[in-house]
Amino acid sequence: MKMFDGKTYWLIGASEGLGREIAKGLAQHGAHVVLSARSAHRLQDLLGVIGAATVLPMDVTDPQSVARAVQELGPIDGVIYNAGAYEPMSAKTWDSQAALTMLDVNLTGALRVLGHVVPGFVEKNQGDITLIGSLAGYRGLPSAIGYGASKAALISLAETMRHDLKDTGVNVRIINPGFIKTRLTDKNSFAMPQLMAPEAAAKKVLHAMRGKRFRTDFPRPFSWGIKAFDMLPDWLVYRGQ
Repeated sequence: MKMFDGKTYWLIGASEGLGREIAKGLAQHGAHVVLSARSAHRLQDLLGVIGAATVLPMDVTDPQSVARAVQELGPIDGVIYNAGAYEPMSAKTWDSQAALTMLDVNLTGALRVLGHVVPGFVEKNQGDITLIGSLAGYRGLPSAIGYGASKAALISLAETMRHDLKDTGVNVRIINPGFIKTRLTDKNSFAMPQLMAPEAAAKKVLHAMRGKRFRTDFPRPFSWGIKAFDMLPDWLVYRGQ
């Protein structure tokens, strides 16, 4: 993956799970990685694993924390927004604070970061933006209050940016994984089809980042099933309700 060699990527949500494996993969292929997450301790642990990187702790829900991080950041070639919050929640057991936290981390945090990054990319006619969404963003699913809405909005955000930035030299992509074995999916009590290891999912992300393709959904065939479900008419999806 020579395209990563010598480039600098700002990876947000790097401390564990998918983000940790993406960081390791980028470093293995010659990229310099700026590691951001709330936990400075976990970032330092990751630094010890990959050997060379920049540790930049940041809380995406805090505008001042994001602004401080940007001041320390320096030039970058790309940004990967992987920060995520998840709590399984039904509308019958509504928890407003948990729902708002998911929106703040999964969507509003991305807006905070991109508000600083995109103008600079546009000015220099160059930059790479990768947003990590979810297959859960394609259609409202049971017990996904907050999470599904945040990922649906992130997909919409990526689609709009792809339109608006098409002539600027700035590439935008959205990557929508299915279930990945992490501390977040450990909260689920239901069966998770085609549950992936973080290492395997990170390989899919890095492969997608090599090209200009806008949208990558995985794993197949689970992603095909989700997108087919999205195409069903409402009378069929909500029959008997």
